[in-house]
Amino acid sequence: MTRESASVVVIGAGVIGASIAYHLAARGCRDVLILEQAETEISGSTARSAAGVRHQFSSEVNVRLSLYSIERLKYFREEIGGDSGLQQVGYLFLVNDAATWQAYCASVAMQRRLGARVELLTPQEAADIIPQLRIDDLVGATYGPDDGFCDPHGIALGYLTQARAMGVRLHRSTPAIGFVYEGGRISAVQTPTGSVACEYVVNAAGSWAGEVAALIGLDVPVRPYRRCVYVTEPFAAIPGAIPLTVDIATGFYMRKEHDNILFGKSNYNEPASHDVTVDWEWLDSVLEAGLARFPILEQAGLAERLCWAGSYEITPDHMPILGRHPQLPNYIDASGFSGHGIMHSPATGLLMAEEILDGRAHSIDIDDLRIMRFAQGLGHELHII
Repeated sequence: MTRESASVVVIGAGVIGASIAYHLAARGCRDVLILEQAETEISGSTARSAAGVRHQFSSEVNVRLSLYSIERLKYFREEIGGDSGLQQVGYLFLVNDAATWQAYCASVAMQRRLGARVELLTPQEAADIIPQLRIDDLVGATYGPDDGFCDPHGIALGYLTQARAMGVRLHRSTPAIGFVYEGGRISAVQTPTGSVACEYVVNAAGSWAGEVAALIGLDVPVRPYRRCVYVTEPFAAIPGAIPLTVDIATGFYMRKEHDNILFGKSNYNEPASHDVTVDWEWLDSVLEAGLARFPILEQAGLAERLCWAGSYEITPDHMPILGRHPQLPNYIDASGFSGHGIMHSPATGLLMAEEILDGRAHSIDIDDLRIMRFAQGLGHELHII
């Protein structure tokens, strides 16, 4: 058994852990150790993301996280190195009932007030974007031209490469299996090969964050839920780039990936698990929803070999849990992004570095994202996929 030390131990070498480690190192805190339970970094939820990025949220704090993060992804090569793969092809939300449309219009007003470019479209304007789109029941659509998708692996690798170049260490195949306490604080993280003395612990374990918190004796409500991504064969009937398009009534979404179409729909009745095998039985429900809105997809063939599944790390209000825990002042939550971790990783790294080094995140107010909110009554992110 070995014993080592680090100023900050980050649990999880996905995009969130990598961003936090980079932002700490960039500010001079380079005695950072990342613990990754898998044999390879960037191999969990980050590697299995559908990779959407958007400004169109119902909560102000999520919009602010997006405004900062997407701007950073635009200049990722110049600022960090590597390639974010950002493709600003837009997000298109299709709405088919009056009450939901009223709520989306209110969200658009808020998004615009904060500086996001978002447009309200008529059903016909939406149909001009997506061939053969069924619009007879649509009330309207919202479109964010600066939204789109990115390369999650490229972002995480860019942050991790730069962090390690500045002295951050990475231990693969090294899960956190316990914690040592002294004086009301965590003094060390236990691993299968020994313990790591530390001043701070950051829980960036993604879909495993709830289990990691339980090892510390904390109830952090982050649970893993399977999300399947299905892929068509190359499909010329929808040419060129299209926005990532979501049918709000059913939750069906699709976007282009080169000449293929990526599509999916969340199964909200599936229990929490770490299962990341593709659910082929769920495909019938996905196709039923998709073909009802996008009948053109009936002409597409399914590329079974390209389909995959991953885990969303979901909280009760579909908002991340960020910041130090009131019961343990040197324990930091950075998890529960509910499908938004890739797009919000630049802001999260910045803010968690501030939380540790400055005593409190200040570039963006994250009080609505602290774990204490669950005892105060829930808000909720309404624009979820």
